[in-house]
Amino acid sequence: MLIDILPVWALFLVSVALVMLSLEVGFRMGFTVRRKTEDERESPASAISGVILGLQAFMLAFTFGIVSDRYDTKKGLVREEANTIRTAFQRSDFLLEPDQAKTKALLQEYVDQRLAVAQSHDANFALNSLGESLRMQQELWDMAVANGRIDNSDIAALYVDSVNEISRIHATRVGLGLHARIPTTIWIVLLSLLILGMVGVGYHTAIADSRRSRVAPILAISFSLVVALIAALDHPGDTLMPVSQQPLVNVQSEMKTASSLGALNTP
Repeated sequence: MLIDILPVWALFLVSVALVMLSLEVGFRMGFTVRRKTEDERESPASAISGVILGLQAFMLAFTFGIVSDRYDTKKGLVREEANTIRTAFQRSDFLLEPDQAKTKALLQEYVDQRLAVAQSHDANFALNSLGESLRMQQELWDMAVANGRIDNSDIAALYVDSVNEISRIHATRVGLGLHARIPTTIWIVLLSLLILGMVGVGYHTAIADSRRSRVAPILAISFSLVVALIAALDHPGDTLMPVSQQPLVNVQSEMKTASSLGALNTP
């Protein structure tokens, strides 16, 4: 993605600079036109600036709605993944040894690895961990299939379904986190409207025979904060808007406690 070239804080600063520069360009254009001719009126310039700013507000709201809904979906998937892993861990009690112990250990390793990926911001580590997650899912599936062939019962089918759900949710999280991004075209339109809108504001200010406003930096910061917030929500693994992994942390703690109790009860 083109927007990933810059970190969020740098995008914020660039956006502020673009707004201030656009205001200045628009002001100078309006000042030049007003000095050369009296035909340019304030009302049409004001109406045009208002239309552009309205389009800008619509695009900001539209784009923010996309990333906000996606952020909520990501949080929901974390809870769903945690519940699925917890269910698979509990249903693994019906497996025969030694697969039962192997499955419980593998599920604990899987959760540890998923949390490590979520807490790391290294792209290479995330890609390598993706392959490791798929490997562990395959091991879980192989043991589930082997036990399902031995015990062709409803209980075995429930465990197989839990393992299948783990793979499905993982694939959904990867697809949503890495590939479901705001298209570059939308970013280009968003920033273009921001520039054009600010040029219009500056132009209208000059046509109205007004001085440069001292609150222009506030306008620049306000728009730039929204743009930066959208970028933070859209960027996978951004530290400014992280998706809480607490449900997985809770499952990790529960599995460690259950394993400790199981070890104590083993004769």
